[in-house]
Amino acid sequence: MDKYGLIGYPLGHSFSKNYFNEKFANEHIDAEYINFEIPTIEDLPEIIDSNPTLKGFNCTIPYKEKVISYLDDITPEARAIGAVNVVRVTHKGRKIYLKGYNSDVIGFTRSIEPLLEKCHHKALILGTGGASKAINFGLKSLGLQTLFVSRHPKNGAISYEDVTPEIVKEYPVIVNCTPVGMYPHADNCPKLPYEAMDIHTLLYDLIYNPDETLFMKKGREHGATVKNGLEMLLLQAFASWEFWHDEEVKK
Repeated sequence: MDKYGLIGYPLGHSFSKNYFNEKFANEHIDAEYINFEIPTIEDLPEIIDSNPTLKGFNCTIPYKEKVISYLDDITPEARAIGAVNVVRVTHKGRKIYLKGYNSDVIGFTRSIEPLLEKCHHKALILGTGGASKAINFGLKSLGLQTLFVSRHPKNGAISYEDVTPEIVKEYPVIVNCTPVGMYPHADNCPKLPYEAMDIHTLLYDLIYNPDETLFMKKGREHGATVKNGLEMLLLQAFASWEFWHDEEVKK
């Protein structure tokens, strides 16, 4: 039986395990998907060595960047993004060959593009982790200028205190790449001047549990268009499977 899996810590929020195991059952695929909840990325080689039928795995928080140093190859797009969330495992004799991809950018751009309007030239990206790098790459590929927002101001990012009503008007697309507002802390939301939002504002939350985060709710109350990350997750899962199995990417 082939194995696939997810590395991250913690994995209580994981969607992938149920999605892929249901896919395997429905399509009569002799495989299983396992959550590998590892407290440190240094545990990855043991996971690879102890699972000889492992064909591929996904990476989530906090290993999308840290996993890169363990890979034998990485796609130019994933290298440009600086984060990997899909790894294909190939056995070449006794050699185990790991190649990294990024399907987050595929899922995100396909999900948000239909919502973009002529007024959407600039976007705020909340958070500076691995997911935010894919979002930044995707937004720029769609022609938007981007600005990162972090808890602490740093090179290339402003702080939440710097996000004024004027900034919200100038950057009408706001993408939440942080876990703020995710279940079980659904009563939290990023600190923003929501009162400055209107019908031209587009809020996209990578969180999908709950369905409507407080970030989305507060924006919607002021007329904003809102969307959660479930469709993005489904689209990146489709892309993951293609990366693991498409003969073209194996060359």
